[in-house]
Amino acid sequence: MSDENAAAVLSEEDLDLEALYRDSNVRDALEALDRELVGLVPVKTRVREIAALLLVEKLRRRVGLEAEAPPLHMSFTGNPGTGKTTVAQRMAGILHGLGYVRKGHLVAVTRDDLVGQYIGHTAPKTKEVLKRAMGGVLFIDEAYYLYRPENERDYGQEAIEILLQVMENQRDDLVVIFAGYKDRMDRFFGSNPGMASRVAHHIDFPDYSEEELFAIAELLLEQMQYRLSEPAAQTLREYIGLRKAQPHFANARSIRNALDRARLRQANRLFERRDRGALSRSMLATIEPEDIRASRVFGAAEETS
Repeated sequence: MSDENAAAVLSEEDLDLEALYRDSNVRDALEALDRELVGLVPVKTRVREIAALLLVEKLRRRVGLEAEAPPLHMSFTGNPGTGKTTVAQRMAGILHGLGYVRKGHLVAVTRDDLVGQYIGHTAPKTKEVLKRAMGGVLFIDEAYYLYRPENERDYGQEAIEILLQVMENQRDDLVVIFAGYKDRMDRFFGSNPGMASRVAHHIDFPDYSEEELFAIAELLLEQMQYRLSEPAAQTLREYIGLRKAQPHFANARSIRNALDRARLRQANRLFERRDRGALSRSMLATIEPEDIRASRVFGAAEETS
């Protein structure tokens, strides 16, 4: 049967893009991204564009149109705590839902998981990781550490060569996402043109604004069934402004750490008043200003003022 005749026997349902979108779990994955991640509009837009391309390519194949599998290896750049791993997980689900990978799992690694310490150690380590990731997505964080030209005895180049071979020859069964700081990733790709030529999608993850960080905090607290009193909300906003200006700030990761410490102080505060009668549900669920203001961030601000 010719391509034209094969296309003619397809039902309208077979070519229903909305039905494909709904049934392939792509919608669930994109909606989960919106629920889980505050802001990141450019990132979410790019993920939707990639999903749209894959959906249309799937329909093109159904009607016999040329539909070579699009290149899917990616680079995620941005500072820590901007959601790169979460987006990679959702991307794995999208690729699996559309049949571009068999399993849809995510294997997250760093240089230490791929590069050995002596001759003959790197190849088996790298191949073992690739074996685990096959059929899904391999996420390599701080990927630029694979390449250390200043060290002639470094074995990272061997891992890169194995990755390049698999990315080219088994691209229908594995998607690789490289992640890290943008400037360092740019140098990494500049030093490895073979790697750069195989990465089709470069997505930059912006830092969160103070308002977005506060929204992230509220979302995290809601998930943990805590709430901020009104004074605590104002204190947290003040904390975010101060912490964001300090070194080693890691966006959502730093906010989560701050909330974990606030919960610790809240628990200790409640414990210290244990002889004053039973606690209410509201007291157990509420973060107060002192649970946040005890942070060293406020002390550091006073010292530098």
